[in-house]
Formats: sequence, structure tokens, C-alpha cells
Amino acid sequence: MIDDNLKVTGQVSLSLYDQNGNLKDGRKVKNLVVNTGRGFIASRMISGGASVMSHMALGSGSTAPATGNTALESLLGVREILDSSASPATGVVLYTSSFEGGDATGAVTEAGIFNAASGGTMLCRTTFDTINKSATDTLSVTWTITIS
Repeated sequence: MIDDNLKVTGQVSLSLYDQNGNLKDGRKVKNLVVNTGRGFIASRMISGGASVMSHMALGSGSTAPATGNTALESLLGVREILDSSASPATGVVLYTSSFEGGDATGAVTEAGIFNAASGGTMLCRTTFDTINKSATDTLSVTWTITIS
């Protein structure tokens, strides 16, 4: 009997720094790969037509992630461009982004990965306890997607 259960999971590390580079808050949370994200992964196996994941966004929504999500509940600022790397042999993709002073200021409670600066396809979404980001703070986000 062959038992092959493919899973896509993610973990997000968030680090909030003050204007002097001192760590103010740090945490790790799990995410939900949404239906559009699963569809995106499947489409890339047969075609290169869809744009790659390229942006991360932060928001202030508090509704729990659901598989039908296609956007953040309440976007803060603009989507930031991702730095990404992959380790195909281990099935891991790493996305990083930094929200500098003045970007995504406020009570941050959600994050998502997208393949466009606006609109586009959402890969995954997470919510977490409030991170209060002031106008001078920097929030660094590292998102690890594992296919196992």
C-alpha cells in the first residue's frame, strides 16, 4: 500500500525593532495555505503562466484565516516586495520582507503572501496577537512554506 499525503504548511516569524535596532517584540505563528494558494501551486506544476509570489502584506484584520480567503481583511499600507529562496530538495520556500518606518503603521494582526502588488492570487494568510508598530519601527517578516 502506498500512502502519499502531500501537505503544505507554513510558519511566520515576526520581529519588531525600534528605530535604534533594538528588538521590541518577536514571535512565530503558523499560517493557512488558502484554496487560491493550493490552486496556484497546482497550476505551476503544468504551466508557468501565473506570476510567482512576489509581495507580502500586513493588515489589522482579526477574523481567523479560512480556506476561502483571497485578500487580507484590512490592509495596512502597501504590499512590500519579497526576497525569496527555495530548497527544492527539502521542499522549503523562504520568503522575507521588511516593513520599514512609516510602512504598515498601527495595530498589525494579520499577514499574507501574494503574486502581485495589488489584486493577484493569495498564497497564504495568518493572524496573530497585536503587534503595535509605530511610525519609527521596522517589522521584519520571514515566512517559511514547507511541502512535505
